[in-house]
Amino acid sequence: MTFQRNSRVHPARIRQLNDADPVRSGPAVYWMSRDQRAEDNWALTAAIDYSRSSGCPLIVVFCLVDGFLDAVWRQFDFMLTGLQETEAQLHACNIPFIILTGDPEITLPTWLKENRVGCLFTDFDPLRIKLHWLERVIRSVTIPVIQVDAHNIVPCWEAYPRAAFGAYILRRPLMRRMQEFLVDYPELPVMPSIGFCTRNPWRKLYDQAAALDGAPPVCWLDPGSRAAHEMLETFITTRLDQYSDRRNDPCTDAQSHLSPYIHFGQISAQRIVQTILASTSSSSGDMIEQVFIRRELSDNFCFYTPGYDRLDGFPAWARRTLDDHRMDTRYEQVAPERLESAETGDSLWNAAQRELVIRGKMHGYLRMYWAKKILEWSVDPETALATAIRLNDRYSLDGRDPNGYVGIAWSIGGVHDRAWGERPIVGKIRYMSRTGASRKFDIDRYIHMIDELERTEEKEKTDEGISGASKGTGTSNH
Repeated sequence: MTFQRNSRVHPARIRQLNDADPVRSGPAVYWMSRDQRAEDNWALTAAIDYSRSSGCPLIVVFCLVDGFLDAVWRQFDFMLTGLQETEAQLHACNIPFIILTGDPEITLPTWLKENRVGCLFTDFDPLRIKLHWLERVIRSVTIPVIQVDAHNIVPCWEAYPRAAFGAYILRRPLMRRMQEFLVDYPELPVMPSIGFCTRNPWRKLYDQAAALDGAPPVCWLDPGSRAAHEMLETFITTRLDQYSDRRNDPCTDAQSHLSPYIHFGQISAQRIVQTILASTSSSSGDMIEQVFIRRELSDNFCFYTPGYDRLDGFPAWARRTLDDHRMDTRYEQVAPERLESAETGDSLWNAAQRELVIRGKMHGYLRMYWAKKILEWSVDPETALATAIRLNDRYSLDGRDPNGYVGIAWSIGGVHDRAWGERPIVGKIRYMSRTGASRKFDIDRYIHMIDELERTEEKEKTDEGISGASKGTGTSNH
């Protein structure tokens, strides 16, 4: 394939999704979606290489969809601020960046035809709605559509040909091919100017985001690629050595806080792994297990399991055991609205939910406990799964992500796990209790920390208000 021969990108990372031939007189377009960054982006590199070899101009397009999978002001604010930074980096390289609004399956083909585009590049995303958009775009155009997996270190379609039962299945092929794909990123070149001048309506986009119902932007985490790289450096120098021993303790700050940046594609997982490998920390292996093996396992599951967010995505043993206990008495049944407002009889669960609402992030260990309790308190497994996904996607900065869907499916449906001892309601699904959590960390201390966080948040709202976080400014105040 000519797109592979003329590119600095590993050929296994690139695949053409249709049989069309390029229109040599038209511009090349990179439809940026999941990987929202200019640097360290193999999809952009492939588009640049094609542009240079064919002599055609290059344009980057991003499609902004209102209300994407329950995303609210918080997530749109984080994304828009990162995209503004990406726009500036692309413009410094003479690459136009255009934001289209509306469903990509409608707006993108129309724009491509109006601008007589000759070839379309895009990045990889295993989520069902993204695959649907891509399929509809392919059916609507007569130009080549080239997909590049810029998100995974080992391309998802190369790592394993079907859904892996667990990390132990995927770990070996991933580790065997890791070095093959950990090649250095090329620097972004300055492209010839094509005189394509655009002005994206940032102020209007921020106003529309601020008008959405939902949680406001967070103030403890700055968006964008620059902030992502600073967070990575801070993590390696101050927290990585503690990661192996203290990552399951929510009372300590031992986590990387990189998941929102990875979710929005503001930093590449490959860059994170290369930087960690260059360190001398004894915790490097555990961090690579999370950011490489476990994260790519989630992509594998969602890519090969269309029902990743439904009960039919659970393994057969888990579906059977949940059905066997469907009619069990729920000793405590909590309505979804009471869960959202953290009004349960479990103060630990309430604290975890309040942290999610306030910070847009929940500690990984607590997210497992949080989801399993939702299963215990819901009228049936379907309600539990839908409730956990809705709360996660509404409040978490890294919601609507394969990691989130798989984490919830592991907790509620035994995905990537095995059958355990049988219990009421949860059947053979792995059980987690408050007593077990108390052996991991100081529960009272954690609850006190969240109480303090909530008081601080309320004081800031009283003193300053929240309406000026980004509304009407055209920029984000983080």
